[in-house]
Amino acid sequence: MDRIILASASPRRKQLLEWAEIPFDVYPSEADEGFPQAMPVLEIPVFLAGRKAALVREQVDKKSIILAADTVVLLDQQVLNKPKDREDAIRMLMLLSGQEHQVITGVCITRGPQEVQFSETTRVRFHPLSQAEIAHYVDRYSPYDKAGAYAIQEWIGVVGIESIQGDFYNVMGLPISRVVRELRRF
Repeated sequence: MDRIILASASPRRKQLLEWAEIPFDVYPSEADEGFPQAMPVLEIPVFLAGRKAALVREQVDKKSIILAADTVVLLDQQVLNKPKDREDAIRMLMLLSGQEHQVITGVCITRGPQEVQFSETTRVRFHPLSQAEIAHYVDRYSPYDKAGAYAIQEWIGVVGIESIQGDFYNVMGLPISRVVRELRRF
């Protein structure tokens, strides 16, 4: 497989590409993560991934394959992005406690005029979590760079997840098996 450019600084996305044995270089995108307020929520992750890929495409060799992704957590049509601070992280996890939510990752893969965009949705249900459990997680794991204020592969996922429907790796930030299939087409 050709070497690709990962338009992300996410250590989880790097790890997933390494596990899939995809050669890559990291070129983090500094794209704005805002989106139009009227945009349907299911389109937001793909929109943001496309914006990230476009910004990196302007700065690298046009023959390079660029992979960009963006993950959002959706609870009752409310988008939970990265928390601003400790209180925001606790607030988000209290909302998710005992509830089912969707984790949606939008992906954009591009090289020159060729581009594919898609999203993957995984349903996750948390057990009810106590305020003490949530505070422990936030204080110990500092989930400030994670949509919905959590990482499924960390403590809160191990003890707090009741069920998952869909791609586990999508919740980590990249539906890697689908990404590999799409990359093969390039």
